Formats: sequence, structure tokens, C-alpha cells
Amino acid sequence: MAKGGLKMLQNMLETLPASERKIAQFILDNPEAVVNTTANELGVQANTSAAAVIRLCKSLGLNGFQDLKVRVAGDLAKPAEHGYRDIEPDESFYSIVQKTTSNSIQTLRDSEEIINYEELEKAVHTLIDAKHVHLFGIGASHIIALDAQQKFIRINKTASAFVDTHLAATLIGNAEKDDVVFGISHSGETPEVIKIMSLAKERGVKTISLTQYGQSTVSSLADIKLFTSRTAEAPFRSAATSSRLAQLYMIDILFLSMATAQYGETVSYIDKTREAIRFLKEGK
Repeated sequence: MAKGGLKMLQNMLETLPASERKIAQFILDNPEAVVNTTANELGVQANTSAAAVIRLCKSLGLNGFQDLKVRVAGDLAKPAEHGYRDIEPDESFYSIVQKTTSNSIQTLRDSEEIINYEELEKAVHTLIDAKHVHLFGIGASHIIALDAQQKFIRINKTASAFVDTHLAATLIGNAEKDDVVFGISHSGETPEVIKIMSLAKERGVKTISLTQYGQSTVSSLADIKLFTSRTAEAPFRSAATSSRLAQLYMIDILFLSMATAQYGETVSYIDKTREAIRFLKEGK
């Protein structure tokens, strides 16, 4: 069963227009009541309108009110979550291990719930058909770009990951019609990534974004939008721990989806790269 409706509403609540925010808050406060209601009834109960309900669903990237109701129903059927927990002064190693594990699992579950499978399918086919994939991210997001580069190269997909904006701009300046620019920014507002995505858009190059869920400048510039959950980063988790794990998770999904779509070729490429690495180790 689809789920993630409540997570989407929580993530987007502060960025929604006033009328849509009233509906979102009403659903968060009364999730059980929403499952068996109509858009008109919900609009009345939230002191807004049916039109605002439909606009809210559009803002969430959903296929109408029924899609939202199904996801909320799925949320109500799943076990209760523990939520994110930050470390405390002089915490024991055991407690740190338990909290890190719990937070990591929660991050992956939250991101899984908000995956848009239509956009995922578009991204997979676009990457498979791409002649070159130009990945760009700054700071911790650059580590994600490097991970994607390594995975794509292993299946014989030409990929580049650069942190130098001028070098990335040079590549895009010479990009071909079958190339793809993949911008990675957890906030969706990293200035350098915005500039690179804007340049790609102006040059007519296909673009994919990977950002936290919600509206952002980077995602608005992308032809295909991929999201990870928007987590409330506590002080020690703000060092890109939760966001990094969620981004790596999405890259793994893309890689495995590409691999299964061209399974025979992928196995052959992986075998060849494994043999090449073995040659380096054995020297023969």
C-alpha cells in the first residue's frame, strides 16, 4: 500500500500558501477523518475550499486527492515511528550505535515513502539513453556525485563528477543533445548547483535533480525531479549524515534500476571491471 502522505505534508507545511497550509494542518491533526471524506467536505472542515484541496495535492506532486487519501491510509496502517534522536553529552558507545542505526533506518523509510515512481522511471530511462552524464554537487553532495560516477562507470556509462564550477560549465558548453546534467543539492538552494542547472537549461541539455522534498530553485530547473525526505536536522546530524545516507540510497536505486533494465549487459560490464581490478591486484 502506498504511504508517505503525512510525511509529505510535514515536509511541505511551512512552505505552502496559507489556504493549503490550513488543509495540510487539518489533515495532520485529523488523519483518520480524511480517509473517508471528499475534497468538498475536507475544504469545508478546514475552512477553505475544494479548489485549495486540489492545489495542495498538486503542490505535493500527487495525482489528485484520491492519491493523497490512499497514502494517508497507508500511513495509518503502518507501525508507529520512533523519530530521530540526537546524541547527548558523554553518551555511551552502545547508545550512539543504537541511535545512529535507528536514525539511519528512519531516513531510508522516510525517503522511500515519498518516491515518485513516474519520475524515477523517467530518470532511469534518461540515464540509460544518455551519452554522457555530468554530475555536479558541492561539499557533501559532491561525495554523492563521486559515488554515482563510480557506479555508472562500472556499467560502461560515461560519467563525470566535478566540484569545479568552471570545469563543469565547460563540459556543459560542449554537451551534446543526448547528454544529461545531474544536479545534487540537499537544500536545493546551493548557488553553484543553481548556476550549473541554469546553464544546462539555457543550452537545452536534459537535467535531473536530487534534492530534499519540496519546492526549491534546483528542482524547479530540472526536467526530472528526484527527492529525499526533508529531515529536521539536529545539531550533530546537520553534518550531512541523514541527508548523505538518503542521497546514497537514491543513487543505489537508480543504479540497480538501470542494471536490471539491461541485466545481461550489466553482468558483462561488472565481470570485466572485476577482472580489471583483479589484474591490478595480482599484477598479471
